[in-house]
Amino acid sequence: MNYTETNTTTQEYFVPECGVLFFDSGIPEFKQTEIASSLTKHVNFGTRRFPRIREIKLLVFSGILDISSDKVCPKCAKKMVKNGSLTVTLNHVPIGEMRSLIRVSYPRLRCLNNDCSFSSWSPKIPFKDKRHRITRALKDYTISLLEWGMTLKTAAFITGLDKMTVKSIHKELLKKKFTVNDKLIKPERQANYLAIDEFKLHNGYKYATVIIDLETGHILYLAHGKKKAVVYDFIKHVGQEWMAKVKAVSCDMNSNFEEAFKEKCPAIDIVYDHFHIIKNFNDKVITAVRKDEQRRLIEEGKDEEAAHLKKTKYIFMSKRSTLIQKDNDASAGKLVSKAGQLFNKPEFKAKGGNEDRYENLLEENKLFFTIDFVKEQLDEAYKSTNEVEMCVRIQEIIDICKDTNNNRFSWFARLLENHLQGIYTFARYHISTGKLEGINNKIKTERRQGYGYPDDEYFFLRLMECSRKKTRY
Repeated sequence: MNYTETNTTTQEYFVPECGVLFFDSGIPEFKQTEIASSLTKHVNFGTRRFPRIREIKLLVFSGILDISSDKVCPKCAKKMVKNGSLTVTLNHVPIGEMRSLIRVSYPRLRCLNNDCSFSSWSPKIPFKDKRHRITRALKDYTISLLEWGMTLKTAAFITGLDKMTVKSIHKELLKKKFTVNDKLIKPERQANYLAIDEFKLHNGYKYATVIIDLETGHILYLAHGKKKAVVYDFIKHVGQEWMAKVKAVSCDMNSNFEEAFKEKCPAIDIVYDHFHIIKNFNDKVITAVRKDEQRRLIEEGKDEEAAHLKKTKYIFMSKRSTLIQKDNDASAGKLVSKAGQLFNKPEFKAKGGNEDRYENLLEENKLFFTIDFVKEQLDEAYKSTNEVEMCVRIQEIIDICKDTNNNRFSWFARLLENHLQGIYTFARYHISTGKLEGINNKIKTERRQGYGYPDDEYFFLRLMECSRKKTRY
């Protein structure tokens, strides 16, 4: 925010007859010497091109630093005397919508010994922050606002500080919490299961990798890129002894992550996330086969049959139990969305006939029947608690896909074959990257709320704090 100079700035003094409340400032070293004065400032909360000028009231509390008068020279131990004074103005905690300033005067002292080389000395203001011209109380208040989840812009608006000052305060706090000597601290807790995934950092195909503890959801490591080097650096960061106690790592089918973990920690198990397997089947097989069949029917002049395949994508992807539930909801007249008069929103109720439509589609096309069978087999395979049983079920799915002689099914069969061990290992651990996907959503939310963070170091520290934050209300 930009302070603009105006000629309308006025100054008024409060008098006791106005009903002003006098209260303790909470700063024992500050001794108020004058009645608080009121200033009016005009602040631009917009930009130079699109200014948004708002009138802000400031309360100025003037006083002196209450210190002992019997100071001695730290070099020769002789008495020191006053040699002028200095004044500094500090931003203080706002009172309602009014900003407050503390204008404090403090003495400058000199040594009475003419032979002493210690020329002059000024006492430190104990309630002033070391890095900024604000009181420690305002710094603590700013930190509490950020802990409540407020953005930098909102915290800056409430406290009257500059946005970059608020960011500097927060970054300093986060670095003390997560770093030692400008290096990330090692995890305090021994993790049994890890999850790793990449996320989009900025536009322009820039990515970063995040590694979390699956049991707590805490982010353990963040780094630029999505290559093997990220895994190598993480293992070096935590140490081989710590990694030796990790049982398994859940990830998507990024071969770089698997190869890097196996290269450095051969005993660790890799578990491929079942969500990505199902998603690949839905996107690359179900959706693609449906479009292929629709295109074929149109080319053969069967426009009416091709029209039946419209709006069937989610019918094919849904389980049969889901379709039955939707039909039951329709029979009971379940309301999906209420009507709204303000914007003429119509009422929506659950639609039935989903299972019957699905059965008709399966009868019309053999490939659709195969889709239904593979979908059920995948569901049964992921319910297995035995690795051998799950491996047999996955191998059956591979054989079924190959027998169709369809390019889409053949691709899915190759996908399962190339990642077979990481797929059936799921039966032993039953872990997935679901918690990590939730953290990825938090990452996107954090980036949107802050309108992007150019400082990646600060952004990563915010993410580590976000994964450990507990609700305060």
